[in-house]
Amino acid sequence: MKAMIFETYGGPEVLHEAEVPTPELKPGQVLVRVRLAAVNPYDLKLRSGAMQQNVHPTFPVIPGSELAGVVAAVGPALKSSVVESTVWPPLQVGDAVFGWGVGGSYAEFSAAKAVIRKPEDLHWETAASLVVAGATALRCLRQLAVTSGETLLVHGGAGAVGSAAVQIAVHEGITVIATCSERDAEIVREFGAHPVRYGEGFVERVRELAPDGVDAVLDTAGAGTLPGSIELAGGVDRVLTIADTAAFALGVTFSGGGAGEQTPDVLQKIADLALSGVLTPPPTRHFPLTEAAQAQAALAAGGFRGKTLLDV
Repeated sequence: MKAMIFETYGGPEVLHEAEVPTPELKPGQVLVRVRLAAVNPYDLKLRSGAMQQNVHPTFPVIPGSELAGVVAAVGPALKSSVVESTVWPPLQVGDAVFGWGVGGSYAEFSAAKAVIRKPEDLHWETAASLVVAGATALRCLRQLAVTSGETLLVHGGAGAVGSAAVQIAVHEGITVIATCSERDAEIVREFGAHPVRYGEGFVERVRELAPDGVDAVLDTAGAGTLPGSIELAGGVDRVLTIADTAAFALGVTFSGGGAGEQTPDVLQKIADLALSGVLTPPPTRHFPLTEAAQAQAALAAGGFRGKTLLDV
């Protein structure tokens, strides 16, 4: 099959097209003919070597995990039907699915374990765009234990994870203040949050809306806002970041994802939120699979608040 791979760490240019073996399925997996693969910041960190102290991939590496496509083959059944039922509802060849791939999604085919059927009314772009952001937002809100009537500050309220968190929190009756650029203020307002310009002086601007501070803070931007966030939250207990490694020195929780959140229940929740209108799908831009290097370079350059997708 055709795939985009890298065989050494480096810039986007190390990504190149190659013919590689189609994945061999393990018990409980399906083979997905990838239609859309999403490009995420993690992919860039993996390719650059920024993750090599904690992640040790075997070269060559096919990046990517978030995908939408069609089941092309079904692997061997797991020995325990009880275990199998917790992986996904039974899937068949030809089913449209979305979720997480295994071993890389920048390819014509990807093995997958955590995927569910794509509801007919869920657009392909939406299915490929909301998996990582939606799952991360749900995890962070759960960890912060924010409840109706409380006030949540979200840094990066117009970004992929930030906007998902804002919309879910507002739906749950939480008052949300979100930092963003001036150009994104109206978008954040449409999500139901109170926009505040990010950057120096954000603490004072937040206090204009919440004189007594906030109940919790979610940092999705990693822009050095943790000290001010601790001040606004009255301590570190309910401050959480997914982007700022200064958290470790400050005693703030750094929330990383993992296979534990890659479940059918999470995917179904994301689909339900999207179909009910709670989650507005982000704008998307598309690159051919063979232009994965350009797609990663575009993501690294910033300036686009939506999702970058590869057409496979």
